[in-house]
Amino acid sequence: MLRTSKLTVPVAGRHRPTALARALAAGAVATGAVCALVLAGVPAHADTAPAAEPLPLERLFDNRAVSDDARPEEADFDGQGGSFSAQDLTAAGWTPGRLLPIDGAPLRWPDSRPGRPDNVRADGQAVRLGGRGDALSFLVAGSSPGPAADVAGGTGYVRYRDGSRTRYHLRAPDWRHGPLTTKAVGLPHRNTGGGQRTETTRLYVVTVPLARGRELSSVVLPERQGYAGELHVFSLAVRPPSNGWTGSWGTSTSGYAAVGPWTDRTLRLIVHSSAGGPRTRIRLENTFAQRTVRIGHATVAVQGSGAATAGRPVPLAFGGRAGAEIPAGAQQFSDPVGFRVPPDTNLLVSIHLPQTVRALPVHSYSNQVSYLSADGAGDRTGDRGSAAFGEKLEGWPLLTGVDVAGGSGSVVALGDSITDGERATPGANGRWPDLLSRRLLGQHTVPRLGVLNHGISGNRVVTDRYPGAGTSTIKSGVSAEHRLERDVLAQTSARTVVFFEGVNDIRAGTTADEVIGALKRMAALAHERGMRVAAATIAPCGGFFDCTAEAEAQRVAINRHIRTATGVYDAVFDFDAAIRDPRHPDRMLPRFDGGDHLHPNDAGMKAFSDAIDLRKLI
Repeated sequence: MLRTSKLTVPVAGRHRPTALARALAAGAVATGAVCALVLAGVPAHADTAPAAEPLPLERLFDNRAVSDDARPEEADFDGQGGSFSAQDLTAAGWTPGRLLPIDGAPLRWPDSRPGRPDNVRADGQAVRLGGRGDALSFLVAGSSPGPAADVAGGTGYVRYRDGSRTRYHLRAPDWRHGPLTTKAVGLPHRNTGGGQRTETTRLYVVTVPLARGRELSSVVLPERQGYAGELHVFSLAVRPPSNGWTGSWGTSTSGYAAVGPWTDRTLRLIVHSSAGGPRTRIRLENTFAQRTVRIGHATVAVQGSGAATAGRPVPLAFGGRAGAEIPAGAQQFSDPVGFRVPPDTNLLVSIHLPQTVRALPVHSYSNQVSYLSADGAGDRTGDRGSAAFGEKLEGWPLLTGVDVAGGSGSVVALGDSITDGERATPGANGRWPDLLSRRLLGQHTVPRLGVLNHGISGNRVVTDRYPGAGTSTIKSGVSAEHRLERDVLAQTSARTVVFFEGVNDIRAGTTADEVIGALKRMAALAHERGMRVAAATIAPCGGFFDCTAEAEAQRVAINRHIRTATGVYDAVFDFDAAIRDPRHPDRMLPRFDGGDHLHPNDAGMKAFSDAIDLRKLI
């Protein structure tokens, strides 16, 4: 339980105490290493003492976090002479004043020179901020002058123009020792008074929900309460609602992979729409990177045959320009373009990479062949034919979303290789989310929602597979819990999430209690954001080499929880019952088996889709 105390707000070089409502003593639920959760609404009359006049964040800066490598003594972020390298930040594209769209929020790196104040140590300061949205994002890091603290944080509140308030609890991991899997960006060095050290330093984006529809007037930063470390805030921004857009196709970044190197090449990626619409935009993400990536040009077209288009490719722009430079850890939406996306149709998204690229964020398993031009082939994004695209790709680099104008919102399928389409017919778009989309398109009882497939082969609910930094041959993603914000909560017009994951956890020895705890935390956070939450039972895997009797016992326990957890999930879809063999309930029926006893075939995928009551998606 947090104690009741006073806020201390810096005003014109002095401190002024203001009373904080006694209700601030409410607790919060932690999720993984990063937690940000609205606790409750606070009535306008709960605290009659006037707070300090809110100021722009940059006027509250009281700490220097960034130094030039030649003058490291000019900054002291952590009280021990440590600081971020300005040169590392420049290589990452995090230059002074640069817009950094992360998880849909338009954050901005402080417009400060190295050695100048660039962040505020949170302790109850009032920040002027307006806008409406579904979430408030903070660019933060924790620091400790002594032994590294796990997190820094505290409780603050959001004020709205109608006089109401909501409280939130914000926690930020340590800049040197926090988890790499939840960072926004990791930089390769730490500057100190004694010289530069090769050590990964971290910055994080942590998000709290907002009261939907209300306009903000200010944000009171957390008061430091009971944490060993200090919470540093570099930027904050409202994530605007994605009104007028529906996610038609999506995928998750599963790792950061070495490529080529590729020089002056064009990717031609095949993706499959769910919902259609008269206008479109794409989303590119430089997740897990330490450096910027340059996009020369990009186009979108309906697929003809192979790498050939069915019509003239439509050019895409980025902020009015043909190309873009995407900072490390950030995303880039293209400008809306008048290209009609037909529903249930293959599209070709072409991306020119003009520079030499040695590694890229990638979705490693696509169940779909895409194409790539040769080195030095130049910009072939406008080609209608396939002659320039002589190489094949198995995954989807950089591209994570295709949105369409209008529509009714989206369903997000969060899962593993089964959702990713392993053992379904390659290139046939027969994954269960594809089949669910076709069911939605073919009826008129419920809205025709878009369906976004965020399955990652090898992914787990609890354990990170990809380490979160650097190139790796492991491309099974960070845990479902650690990617929830990026892959579910920040997706375009996401209304409903379906959790279908856990078989990889139990095969690796994770207990049912651990999986259930993570599922509960994810469901709670999704509910806080106003989403509907459905859970699917884990399908049987008896006969696969590591689906042991112990793994089966854990699967049964997790499924029992899913079926009986009243109030945790809004809907339950029994995928286990849809394909299991009644005589051998630890195994799937042979007619659904893709051949390895773990992954269902096309018939099994259809059984999953048919097990979903469409009315329970809304």
